[in-house]
Amino acid sequence: MSQENMKLARRAFDAFNRRDLDAMLALSHEDVLVESRLVVMEGGYHGREGVRRWWVHTFDVLPDYKIEVEEVRDLGEFTLARIHAHAHGAGSAAPLDETIWHAAQWRDGRYVWWRNVMTEDEALDAIGLRESDTGHEASP
Repeated sequence: MSQENMKLARRAFDAFNRRDLDAMLALSHEDVLVESRLVVMEGGYHGREGVRRWWVHTFDVLPDYKIEVEEVRDLGEFTLARIHAHAHGAGSAAPLDETIWHAAQWRDGRYVWWRNVMTEDEALDAIGLRESDTGHEASP
């Protein structure tokens, strides 16, 4: 099942880059919790309507946002991905060029929770794992 979750994660990243909201919603559980690092202090977005609001907010602020998936790890019911993000702010030429970590929990072929953070350690903490639990060393 977990290998399937890795495929599902890649499908979600592809849907994001293609701007296919319907595909993203199809991969989201009806009670999904989205904790984008841009809004985590506000408590995140809840449910499919929350995914829709996150989507609109993200592309309103960063209309040319694209991601390159560098790695996706199988962690059972969780996946952990290292992603390189590229964008420019709306209304400015301010560039965004960063690596982020995407931690996600899957159930029955759908996201039930995901969080974007800045470091691998933060992502592992978010899913309750330490680096020694995954067999991978944390990135410097």
